[in-house]
Amino acid sequence: MDADTCTFPDSMAKPPLDARILVVDDNEDILQAARLLLKRHFTGVVMLNDPAQLSALVKARAFDVLLLDMNFASGADGGEEGLATLAEVMAIDPEAVVVLVTAHGDVELAVEAMKKGAADFVTKPWENERLVATLMAALNLRRSRREAAELRQRNSGLVAASHGVGTGEAEMIGTAPAMQQVSAAIRRAAPTEANVLILGENGTGKELAARAVHRSSGRASEVFLRVDLGALSPQLFESELFGHRRGAFTDARSDRTGYLRAATGGTLFLDEIGNVPLSLQSKLLTVLERREVVPVGAEKPEPIDVRLICATNLASQHLADETRFRQDLLYRINTVEITLPPLRQRREDIPLLLEHYAAFYAQKYNLPPRRFSAALLERLMNWSWPGNIRALRHAVERAVILCDGDLLEAGDFPLSDAAPASQAAPETSRLDEIEKAAVIRALEQNHNNVSRAAAALGLTRTSLYRRIEKYGL
Repeated sequence: MDADTCTFPDSMAKPPLDARILVVDDNEDILQAARLLLKRHFTGVVMLNDPAQLSALVKARAFDVLLLDMNFASGADGGEEGLATLAEVMAIDPEAVVVLVTAHGDVELAVEAMKKGAADFVTKPWENERLVATLMAALNLRRSRREAAELRQRNSGLVAASHGVGTGEAEMIGTAPAMQQVSAAIRRAAPTEANVLILGENGTGKELAARAVHRSSGRASEVFLRVDLGALSPQLFESELFGHRRGAFTDARSDRTGYLRAATGGTLFLDEIGNVPLSLQSKLLTVLERREVVPVGAEKPEPIDVRLICATNLASQHLADETRFRQDLLYRINTVEITLPPLRQRREDIPLLLEHYAAFYAQKYNLPPRRFSAALLERLMNWSWPGNIRALRHAVERAVILCDGDLLEAGDFPLSDAAPASQAAPETSRLDEIEKAAVIRALEQNHNNVSRAAAALGLTRTSLYRRIEKYGL
């Protein structure tokens, strides 16, 4: 075996591609001709005159494209050796890219070989331009296969991770009429490929509903990928969702697969869709309409295949405001619209939720089972829970950890953090006043610099802009 890694001597010519070509032929003259030609176009050119050594190179992934002669033995012209070698290569590496070299009269044989896994063929004596063009196309195929394999591998890890929620929220809990309507809507929508928009206040379980849709869909065995759009800055929106190529911008040190491609075959959950600025909504709409993305710094579009579920805590009337949300995008994402009720509208479910989380956190922290006193249970059912299920869950977790004994009492719950139903409206108004004052103070202290004010408040720029709009500042 003669390995020859070459560099192109003429600095004025186009530099060779960073690629490894393995040429297998028993004819030394053909190997020499191939080496002289290919070293001008590819950085790595390896010659092999003994196919018996090929399997070791295939196992080592020592080449990008294999240029394989169909006949080796002296006088052989039936192509059986080439077909046998091709079968051996494909058995070792099904993603291998093989270009066959055959005689003019063996075109039918070459076509048969392509059905068995070969990527293309050239005929002897080859035309130099045709051979180089064929190998270039084969390299593109190899890169596409490699990207697809990496994407599948990444998705398999994401699938495993996405199936383990780990918060005690594997299933939706509730028998209240409002929740029965939600469950019915999920059952009807899930088996379809329709896009779903989930509305509801913070903490009502929008991600849990999205997971329920995914779990009952035809994509259940694939990845469920959640993206918090409220945490994405406008500068990173395209890079994170669409991906980017190395060198596309200063910090792009390597290629990145965007969320839309990473979720291929599965479900993409875009949380807080209402936070996307109008200027970026049009780009998202274009991607959804065309079912393809162009990574930042790339020229060619890449196809996507995702089931889209979106969620927002904005009310329907706010989404219907054209100055806030593009109506054509809204039509695209809300083929099916599901509204989750706040906890105050499904009070009969509160005991079920309390018992569920108490059991979950007792097991999680290896503590004895906890029970609720009758007086506590009645009091908890009469509170408004402005943070909804999320607030209830956190309150139960704290109580399970800090209580003395196995009976939970009122003192184990920070009820002052919530408000009775009769006080909900005044309390909400008071909290709005406090939040508004905090936003004004942060803007003043940072000379109206939104980025610095947002950092001081522990918010994203988008979240701060929403509050500025909310309070008319």
